[in-house]
Amino acid sequence: MAWIALEQMEFWAYHGCFTEEQVIGTRFMIDLYIETDTSKAELSDDLNDTINYQSVYKVVKNEMQIPSKLLEHLGRRILTSVFTRFPKISYAKIKISKLNPALGGKIGSVSVNLEEKR
Repeated sequence: MAWIALEQMEFWAYHGCFTEEQVIGTRFMIDLYIETDTSKAELSDDLNDTINYQSVYKVVKNEMQIPSKLLEHLGRRILTSVFTRFPKISYAKIKISKLNPALGGKIGSVSVNLEEKR
C-alpha cells in the first residue's frame, strides 16, 4: 500500500453559513491523503496502473464549486466523490481549511478533518 498526497490545494469558494461568505467568498486550503495499492504501477511505470492525481484534483475542484454551509458537509461530499470515482482507494483523509475566517479577530484558519476507510 502507498499514500498519494495532494497538499495545499488552494481554491476561492463560497462556503459558509453567513451571507457575506456565500456572496463574497474566501480562500480555502485542502490537503487530501489517499491510500491505494500501487504495486503494479511501481513495476509497470504506467499511469493506468495507479490513481491519477490530476483526476483526483479535478474531482476536488468540481466539489469546491458547489457551495456548502458547513465544512463538514463539503468534506463528506469530496470524500464520497473521490471514493466513487476511484474505487481502488482503500482509505482517505481530508483537511479543509478556511483561510482568514471572519470571526471578529485575527485568526489564520479554521479547519475540519475527516477520514474514511473502505
